[in-house]
Order: sequence, then structure tokens, then C-alpha cells
Amino acid sequence: MEDFILQMKNITKTFPGVKALNNVSFNVKRGEIHALVGENGAGKSTLMKVLSGIYGAGTYEGEIVLNGEVQSFSSIRDSEDKGIAIIYQELALCKNMNVAESIFLGSEIKNKRGLIDWEETYKKTAEYLKVVHLDLNPETLVVNLGVGQMQLLEICKAISKNAKLLILDEPTAALTDDESERLLNLIEEFKSQGVTCIYISHKLDEVLKIADTVTVLRDGQTVATRDKSEITKSQMISFMVGRELSQMFPRQEHNPGEVVFEMRNWNVNHPQIKDKKIIKDVNINVRRGEIVGIAGLMGAGRTELMMSMMHEYGSNITGEVWFEGKKVNIRNASDAIEQGICYMSEDRKRYGLVLMQDIKFNVSLPVLKRLSQGGVIDDNKIFHDVTGYVKDLSIKTPSIEQLTRNLSGGNMQKVVLAKWLMTQPKVLIMDEPTRGIDVGAKVEIYNIMNDLVAQGMSVIMISSELPEVLGISDRIYVMHEGSITAELDWKDATQEIVMQYCTGTDETPTAM
Repeated sequence: MEDFILQMKNITKTFPGVKALNNVSFNVKRGEIHALVGENGAGKSTLMKVLSGIYGAGTYEGEIVLNGEVQSFSSIRDSEDKGIAIIYQELALCKNMNVAESIFLGSEIKNKRGLIDWEETYKKTAEYLKVVHLDLNPETLVVNLGVGQMQLLEICKAISKNAKLLILDEPTAALTDDESERLLNLIEEFKSQGVTCIYISHKLDEVLKIADTVTVLRDGQTVATRDKSEITKSQMISFMVGRELSQMFPRQEHNPGEVVFEMRNWNVNHPQIKDKKIIKDVNINVRRGEIVGIAGLMGAGRTELMMSMMHEYGSNITGEVWFEGKKVNIRNASDAIEQGICYMSEDRKRYGLVLMQDIKFNVSLPVLKRLSQGGVIDDNKIFHDVTGYVKDLSIKTPSIEQLTRNLSGGNMQKVVLAKWLMTQPKVLIMDEPTRGIDVGAKVEIYNIMNDLVAQGMSVIMISSELPEVLGISDRIYVMHEGSITAELDWKDATQEIVMQYCTGTDETPTAM
């Protein structure tokens, strides 16, 4: 008989108009790394929210059995008390706290008088930071950390709870290759120490590398559970999307026109550390009807470059922005939008959406002035336009009045895209456009990008995934430590060449 640490039996979870989980059964053996994969909207995160107590007893049908005992969790604290720790795809850290405070928030170490024991707190924090190979002062403010460092800090929070069942939801989405490798090694270490892991990821190569067992969800149902040795990457994709994906990157022949957007001699200093230069003499351009990729490792300055263009990041900013042959003065994001330049943030929940509002509100937000007459909003026009984009982008929702917080990550991303397309931009900057999106939705995003450039739009794509940069870009700029180290035509670029430029190597890059 199998030794299961967890059995989720016939779990059904319904939201208004949507059955997110339909009779799902999910069993995890003690001491294994069990991967959970599926398209966005397949039900992975919903299933884990049921397990962790976010969706408490009485809000779903079915049964949770942990260590042979039926459980009835009403909160995250309940599940944590039973040895379950979950790390979500979207980071949940208090930016104004320091590292130590963040790790022990809600689980403070106290002395005999009931006061926080700061000496012990900092001592323990240093130990956990060492485990995840983070060289940080425990008193460092979270706001000063990079996204990758924040992700590893979330790992610290989880291991501080002495979890026996660790759930990781897209843990490497924001990490560099080296950081990802280190995290995978950590998970193997946890396994050797008796910790069971549920690993959710869209990076299927990663899944095949680390998992013992793989379960695939599709449309809220379990469609397959296989030992790693019994499933291939292509089989996983087929289970996930219900069809074969013959071409992951649907490259199309583009015919770029004249240069429409340029940044010349661009320099930016750190917003807090005024004498630290983040962007150094950058020159880039994009032509009409072209996809330009910007590659680089975390910290290379890709996002900072585009945020500073809108003067939403940095200090002592110098250089010129040219648009359609004219030098323009962009003071903020609103100025950029007026010119026809839109920036689609890498952090959709934090900067892209108003989660407590519905799809209609979010998509129409940037163009309310255009959709108003005499100060009165034309609701019929909004309904018509938003409904059109929901259909064109295949956003899965029962209604445009669905709250965006109730959508899957992939559908949230499409809502953000619809919002900016409503402004009818000429240049669309897409920062990590497929982060946290499943393989089927990725292909949909790539097809949308191809359609946009075929219509004459220009796309700048920032991406940490080299296969994506190589597979969809017409030209590629590579950044390293704030500088452009290469400009490559896609035909001349390989992963090895781009990575050499990403790391700033002095060696002459050669194809392997």
C-alpha cells in the first residue's frame, strides 16, 4: 500500500459562473517531489488554495486527508499548524519591513516576557539566509531587494515554519538560471531531510529534472498522473492543452519599416544611491512592424531602462527619446501613452490591474476620456469595445463584469494586454509577457504579437527566457550591468552567443 502524506479526494470548487475544480483527486507520496502542471486556469492554484485553507471548509466539496487524518482547514494558520507551507507565484512581502521582520511576520520569536527576542530573531534569520545562499544583512529593507532575492526570502519564510509538506507555486519564474539551479538543489536537500514537495511550474524541463511524479490538470480536472520515467515533455503538453503543439514559437516573416522609436545616449542613476549608475550610454531603436527582444540576466537593467524612459524610475536621467522622427519630452507614463508608447509591466497584479475591479473597468481605464462625452461615460461603447477584446484575446471569463482577482494568471495577463491595446499604441513594450503563463497561453500571446506587428505596431519584448527571445524576436539587444553588449539579428543568435553577451564575457562568442 502506498504511503501517502496527502490525499485530496473528489475536490470540487465553484465560483459564480465558473467550476474551477471538478471532482479532482490528487495524491502525494511521502518524501517525493510531486509536480503539478497545467495551463493557466486549469485549477492548480485553486487546488492549492483549498489545501492551504484559503478556501476553507464548507466552501468546496470533497475531502482532504493528511497523514491518514481527514482535515478541515479554515485558514492558512490551520494548515501551517499541520506542517503545510505554501509559497505563492505572486510575492507577498511587506516592502517596508526588513528581512528578519518579514521572515518571522506572524511567527515572531518571543522571550519569557512576551516581547520579541530580536537577538534570536536576527540569529535565526542569518541561519535561514545561509541555507538559501543569500548574502544579506538581516536588517536590509525588503524594498531594496531584487525580485529574485525576494523569491528566496519567501523560501526562508517557508522553511522557518519547519514544514513537512512544502508547496512551491512557480518558484523560479523570476529567478536567473543560477538562482533557479540553486533553488532546485535546495529542494533536493529538503527532500533528503524528509520534506515532501508539491512543485507547480510551467517550465517543463525543470519539472522533468526535479519531479518524481507528475500530475496534469486541464479545465479543472485531473487528466493524468505519471512517474517521471513514464512521461515526456511533449506528452505533458498534449495532456495540458488537449492537442499537439507542433511549433512552440510561431515565427512569421515581418517586413519592418522605418525607425519609429529611439533612445539615444541614455544614462540613469539609482533612485536612492544617487552616484550609482544603473543604465550606461544605451542606444536602442525599433522599426515599424518589428519585434525587438531585450535579453539579459536579472539585474542587467532591462526593466529599469524602460521604466526610466517614462521617468517612473531612477535619478539624474540623461539622454534623448525620439518618436516618429522627432525628439519628444516624456515626463511620465501619461506622456508616453499620449505619444502612443505603452509599457506592460512584468508585475501584473501590482502595476497592471485593479484587482478589486472587474474586467470592464480595468480594460477601459486608460481610455475613459476618449469614451466619454460631456463628462458622461458611454457605457454602451465600453461594453462593445471591451467585449471585442475579450473575444479577440480568448479571455476565459463568464462575463466582463468578473472581478480580475478571480481570473487565472494567464487571463489576468490578457486583460492587461487588452487594456493597453485599447489605447491603440504604436509602440508596445511587453516586460516578461509570458511569465507564469502555460505553454498553450504562451503560443496565443506570440500569435497576438505577430498579428500586432503585421498591422504595423512595434513591439519591444523584455524576457528572461532565452528560447522565447530567440524564437519570436526579429532583432535582439543584449544587456549586461546596464550596458548594451550586443545587437543581433535573430538569424545570427544562439543561446550560447546571447548568454556570453549576457554575462559580459571577453571571449569571442561562437555558435556551439
